[in-house]
Amino acid sequence: MSKTTRATQALTKLGVAFTLHSYDYDPDADSIGLQAAQALGAEPGRVLKTLMAEVDGKPVCVIVPSDCEVSMKKLAAAFDGKAARMMRPADAERLTGYHVGGISPFGQKKRVPIAIEAAALGETKVFVNGGQRGLQIQLDPNDARAALKAIAGPLVA
Repeated sequence: MSKTTRATQALTKLGVAFTLHSYDYDPDADSIGLQAAQALGAEPGRVLKTLMAEVDGKPVCVIVPSDCEVSMKKLAAAFDGKAARMMRPADAERLTGYHVGGISPFGQKKRVPIAIEAAALGETKVFVNGGQRGLQIQLDPNDARAALKAIAGPLVA
């Protein structure tokens, strides 16, 4: 597995400190984020999942703890929209340039607005996908928010 992805290149270019962690990715897991947390020996609230959605038909990226579900109402409100829905996997892959299960918020092919669950910013370190299945980036969540120019707010149900 290559340790260099568009995500790691983007963080390096920005001068953001991070560490990489590999794990055995299970494509059959009920929850990819929870499986990653278990494989890494990390609390699920510190392993953040990157999801692609649409608010009023426009693509957005949302980052929430792996043990939480996104509230579509709260997501829409975060972007001053009326309605939100999850993006189809094929559309998410085309837009980001990453495969589902390996979508990172960093280094996506097309820049879209990003929101991060505010509660995650209280953690010292979090994990986000590194741009391929079985690769996680550990970093300060506030560094991640700043690097992504993400808005923070309550996003989970």
